[in-house]
Amino acid sequence: MSTAWLSLGSNLDPAANLAGAARALREAFGDVVFSPVYRTPAVGFDGPDFLNAAAIIRTSFSPVELNDWLHALEQAFGRDRSGPRFSNRPLDIDIVFFDDLVLEGPGNLKLPRPELQHAFVLKPLADIAPRHTVPGDGRTLAELWAAHPGASSPPPVEALDLAAAP
Repeated sequence: MSTAWLSLGSNLDPAANLAGAARALREAFGDVVFSPVYRTPAVGFDGPDFLNAAAIIRTSFSPVELNDWLHALEQAFGRDRSGPRFSNRPLDIDIVFFDDLVLEGPGNLKLPRPELQHAFVLKPLADIAPRHTVPGDGRTLAELWAAHPGASSPPPVEALDLAAAP
């Protein structure tokens, strides 16, 4: 079994879509650790705010199999990948870490995920895995968050508990 750290986000009906994704992750992977949910502005385009969270799962999938499974889940929630990369989305789930792998490809799969530099990915992960060491970097998520420009004013927490979402 491997451990995967995921980043989840949505800015189209985000509360319902994140709750549905949380339910699907629990059904597929059993016990899932979820971070608090944060509200963050869209990055790279003008659009509604995102709700973002992180999750830790245990899986027998390979990174490619998990990535494919997550893409199918996104599609089931109405994600359309034919448009611009930075756009509104009902559901976006990325693998940020998979065990201690450093990997590039196939396709958009890159581990660790470059979006870790953004507060909307880093803060939720630092909440649930502060002592996790970033492969290829050597710093912990807590150290990265403490050094992040957004650490002095973290994004607001939303009243959405993914662990309890029906």
